[in-house]
Amino acid sequence: MIKQTIKKPAQAPAPARPSAKAAAKRPLKSVGIIGLGKMGLPFARPLAHKGFDVTGFDVNPAAAAKARAVGTKIVRSPAQVAAASDLVIVIVGFDSEVNEALFGPKGIMEGARPGPIVAIGSTISPSTMRDLPERTACSRKRVTFIDAPLCRGEPAAEAGDLLLLGGGDKAAFERCRPAFETFASAIHYLGGLGAGQVGKMVNNLILWACISANDEGLKLAGALGIEQEPLRQALLESSARNWALEMHLVDLPMPWAEKDMSLVLHEADDARVSLPLCGVIKEVIKGIKIERGQPYPRAKR
Repeated sequence: MIKQTIKKPAQAPAPARPSAKAAAKRPLKSVGIIGLGKMGLPFARPLAHKGFDVTGFDVNPAAAAKARAVGTKIVRSPAQVAAASDLVIVIVGFDSEVNEALFGPKGIMEGARPGPIVAIGSTISPSTMRDLPERTACSRKRVTFIDAPLCRGEPAAEAGDLLLLGGGDKAAFERCRPAFETFASAIHYLGGLGAGQVGKMVNNLILWACISANDEGLKLAGALGIEQEPLRQALLESSARNWALEMHLVDLPMPWAEKDMSLVLHEADDARVSLPLCGVIKEVIKGIKIERGQPYPRAKR
């Protein structure tokens, strides 16, 4: 008897994962957000409304629940966000938190697709920003970093009226522009990696200088018997007009002030640039916060 050999049908090969080069050419369809607090949460709503697939993560369950309610898919780690996203936006408070989101257990680098873009929306040190490509140089995932810090604060985030200051690879930045335009009304590309963070530092230095001057000027007026609000309204029509005076920022919480000024002073030391006014501003702002019982900013643990 002749035995017949029955050949099993060949299995179809598993679909290949897209290369980093191919990924860089396709339009962005999915956006991940790490940090769904007062700045990150307002991104999720317009991104979903404009048709992006939005995935998010936050260490705070309450923040995650709010994002879920506006159409964000909530996952359990930055790695899972990265696995689902062409663009990941990191919007946490401190350099250490950015590092944890990127390189910590179940971080972005663990779960990233080939060829993702990671935009750092947090205000961090330009030197930290510039170090990121070297720290990921051995990875086959070919992550592209861009900096995208944001100005104008929480009310502007809610209104979709943020100012975004960009740096890094220009082609990658332009690829992200349609996503950025959902929550930012003004977008400026300033140069190479870290340029956006430098722009944000300068913005913060000038902003806190204005807040300090506004506070001291209105204190003087009050001590000399002048009501502050009528004077403030008058000053808004004078050469002393500034955005902080217009928004009356001195009466709002200022959680990041000391951190912002510390970043400026650190970078100035490294660049061997003397900024004596910056040191004074840091102490003036600290005094204002102490008067109002506002806490010192600390990284989440």
